[in-house]
Amino acid sequence: MFKRKRLVTFLVIIFILGFLGINYLKQQYVVPIIMYHSVRPDAAPGNRLVVSPETFERQMRFLKEHRYKVLPLESIASLIGAKKRIPPRALAITFDDGYKDNYIYVFPILKKYSLPATVFVIVEEVGRADRLSWDEIKEMQDTSIITFGSHAVGPEPLVNIKSAQDLKRQIFDSKRILEEKLGRKIYAFSYPEGRFNDRIKQLVKACGYKLAVATNPGKKFANEDIFALKRLRISENAGNLFIFWVETSGYYNFIREHRHK
Repeated sequence: MFKRKRLVTFLVIIFILGFLGINYLKQQYVVPIIMYHSVRPDAAPGNRLVVSPETFERQMRFLKEHRYKVLPLESIASLIGAKKRIPPRALAITFDDGYKDNYIYVFPILKKYSLPATVFVIVEEVGRADRLSWDEIKEMQDTSIITFGSHAVGPEPLVNIKSAQDLKRQIFDSKRILEEKLGRKIYAFSYPEGRFNDRIKQLVKACGYKLAVATNPGKKFANEDIFALKRLRISENAGNLFIFWVETSGYYNFIREHRHK
């Protein structure tokens, strides 16, 4: 009888610890918002901003075959902001800077797998030789696969801009120009280099954006802050699909923020 009581007590303790552990893990879950920049054939493992078209297609096929729920970024932010249940395996895909290779290589692959994505463009760089043209942007937008957002007027990190007028111009004018060119409201903003402060965040809100993405703002920012959404940079190293699986698991952000403790 005594041994049976000890066994029951042990099993109850294991159950409680398991429940607490699972509950703790659930609290650490962050909806994966993956971030790319350039997708082109000369990608090298050491370059964190370039992924090869072959790697990118393999990753998109992985998402499709494993039934990830790839949603538009605005839908993810809306669910988070409303504190609604996030569908299992939900994920959003984003691109920064508006490279021309997003039209040449990315666009056909996303259409092939019917996966939505958001591309953040630097307004004053549109039409540059290595950047998207307005015609390409409009063609991509018209498919409803791609949504565009603002990456400011210019590439300078907003935290470096001292003039209140210049700072406001970067945030407000980029939204206005994109809306005039594309004939639709622009609700998403990407902080240049992912860097921002409270003053910048408040201006983004005041401008009428509904969400803003950073890169890795750190533990001091809540995972539910839709004006400091945490993203995961995807590099050529994630051509290894095990790495890609870990990074898109929803728990990689927890690993990233605690690896240097």
